[in-house]
Amino acid sequence: MKISHQLTTLVTLLLISQSVYAGGPWPQAKGNAYFKLSEWWVVFDQHYTDQGLIDPNVTTGIYNTFLYGEYGLTDRLTLNLNANLFGRNVTNNVVSKTTGEIIIPGDALNGLGDIDLGLKFGLTQPGASIPIAASILLGIPTGKTGGGLQQNLQTGDGEFNQLFQIDAGSGFNLGQIPAYFSLYSGINVRSRGFSEELRFGGEVGFSFAKSKLWIVTKLAVIESFKNGDTAANNTSTTIFANNTEFASLALEINYYITSQVGLSANYAGALRGEIIAAAPSYSVGVFVDLSN
Repeated sequence: MKISHQLTTLVTLLLISQSVYAGGPWPQAKGNAYFKLSEWWVVFDQHYTDQGLIDPNVTTGIYNTFLYGEYGLTDRLTLNLNANLFGRNVTNNVVSKTTGEIIIPGDALNGLGDIDLGLKFGLTQPGASIPIAASILLGIPTGKTGGGLQQNLQTGDGEFNQLFQIDAGSGFNLGQIPAYFSLYSGINVRSRGFSEELRFGGEVGFSFAKSKLWIVTKLAVIESFKNGDTAANNTSTTIFANNTEFASLALEINYYITSQVGLSANYAGALRGEIIAAAPSYSVGVFVDLSN
C-alpha cells in the first residue's frame, strides 16, 4: 500500500510565515536584517486526489523547524535564506478494523530538510509609492528522500529548482488604521521529472496598537503545468508529490514584544487542491527585526 505516493503538504510554498516587514516588494536597507525561527506542522488523515476529491489515508504528520533570514547587501539588493533545520515525518500504525492487528507499522524519519537561498532586487527606488521587486530563489535539495521502513518518508523533495518572481505592493491607510498590500507572480522551474509551476497570490496587512500588532491575510495559489512525470511514476515523490495544485488562504498574527523582537502565529488551509493534504497547517515562531 503506497498511499503516500498521492500526498504532499503546503511545505513548498508555506515553509515559513513571514512578518509584514519580511518578503514582499520591500528589500532590506543596506545592513538591515530580519530573522525568524519557527515551527511548522500539519497532521492529516485525508487528501485531495488528482481529481480534486477527498480520499482517506494513513494518519501522517509533518513537523519542520525553519530559520528564515533577510540581509540588506545594498539598499536595493537583499539576500534571503529559508532553511529547514530539522524535519520530522511520521506515519501512524495501519490497524485492521476487524482483528485489531497492525497491518503496517508506524514509521518516522528525522533529518535536515531542503534549503532555499535567494536574492531580491528592488526594480524601483527605495521610497517609491508602488515598489516593485524581482527575485530568484534557488531550492537546494539537502533533505532526505526514500527513508523509513518502506522507503517512502522524506524531509525534502530531492530536486533542485529555481523560482523567478515579481512582487509589487504599497502602503495605505484604512481610516486611522495603517495597512499595506502586496501581490506576487512567479514561475518555478523544477528538475528530476517534476512539473514547472505558476505561482501567484497576495496579502493584506493591518497595524494596531501603535504598530505593535499586525494582522495579515494571505492568498497563495500554485498551478502545475503538468509537464513532468506523474506522481505514480516518479519514485522520489512519496510525500512531496508531483503535479500538485492548490489555493490556500492563511491568517497570520505578528506581535512586537519590543521594538525588535516579536512573536508570530499562522494558520493556513487549502480552499481547493489536487494531490495535497486536506488539512490545515499551523506555525508559531519568534522573530528579530533589526530594521527598527
